[in-house]
Amino acid sequence: MKRCFLWLLAIALALPILGFLVAASGIVPVNASGGHWAITTWLLEFSMSRSVDTHSRGIEPPPLDDQGLVIHGAVRYDIGCAPCHGRPGLEHPRIAQALLPRPPYLPKVIHEWEPRELFYITKHGVKFTGMPAWPTQHRDDEVWAMVAFLQQFPTLDEPEYRRLAAIPGHRASEAEPRVLEQTASAESASAPVLATCIRCHGPDGLGRGYDVFPVLAGQSAEYLALSLEAYRSGARPSGTMGPVVAGLDARDLELLAQHYAEQSPGPTAPPMPGDGQIERGRTIATEGLPSDRIAACSECHGPADHGLNPAYPSLAGQPMSYLISQLELFKSGVRGGGESAHLMLDVAPRLTAEQIEDVARYYSSLPPGEGSR
Repeated sequence: MKRCFLWLLAIALALPILGFLVAASGIVPVNASGGHWAITTWLLEFSMSRSVDTHSRGIEPPPLDDQGLVIHGAVRYDIGCAPCHGRPGLEHPRIAQALLPRPPYLPKVIHEWEPRELFYITKHGVKFTGMPAWPTQHRDDEVWAMVAFLQQFPTLDEPEYRRLAAIPGHRASEAEPRVLEQTASAESASAPVLATCIRCHGPDGLGRGYDVFPVLAGQSAEYLALSLEAYRSGARPSGTMGPVVAGLDARDLELLAQHYAEQSPGPTAPPMPGDGQIERGRTIATEGLPSDRIAACSECHGPADHGLNPAYPSLAGQPMSYLISQLELFKSGVRGGGESAHLMLDVAPRLTAEQIEDVARYYSSLPPGEGSR
């Protein structure tokens, strides 16, 4: 028994030494062109599947059928993911096929993963592959938008994919004729730096008719420039906006800010019935909640009969869902922004979920730009 134990101990000590000597010799090939052994491929895929399943347990997906989320995810996918994972009409990008392992064409494998698992993979990436983590670990809302798109991806043909991703030059659908036709023409008519921005925000800054995108038209150039710089520096975390502006210089940011500041805000959408929510939101916005040490929102964000600081955004006419998401980000302490963003980090945590919705509903009911200048 003792001899058997000593043999096992010797083998246990010899194996790592032998492994080190083999690695140190340089005879183990690391060239991607050679591929993996079948057993290596199986082990990596099996390990990944088990790891993702284990670590994604307990993640509860939010509702993923919002078309605004799908569009948000579609644009981000086309910019950041399609070069490796392909898209309808280009299932296997040539350069990506030289990677090891080869990135799969996702519509053919999405069914293998649950939404919670897609979220985990998208947010954290996968070791030993070219799959990176989401650019920031603080924006789960953006990751869920990607998951919402991935859930619909297998059902999309090329025209529908191009519509959702707002690829310039495709035929606009009946649902989005204004935005998509302008997107196609604006890319060739405007500064090249606008080509990516207009895919979500439109050339006119009015978005794409879904309330996940803010109305940029009519905001002050100073506020827009500060926001873009915050995205570029990482002070305002975003896996969507951060990569888009990372390569831009100060002049690019200035041009973008000026362009959208010069656009005219459109009419506000009719407010949704709120069972007194608009009036409650009006009270919070114009009077504040002194008992909870919450100042009136209108003092900084309008509507007001006095001049407002151009470094602060006007909230009138902003989409309700967008306002809620931003207040929730401030409440969780991850929103960030310009030099004055810290002021909201003290206010937002004092608001309840109901009060956040009330304020958002009130501001979304106002005509864009009302009382902001």
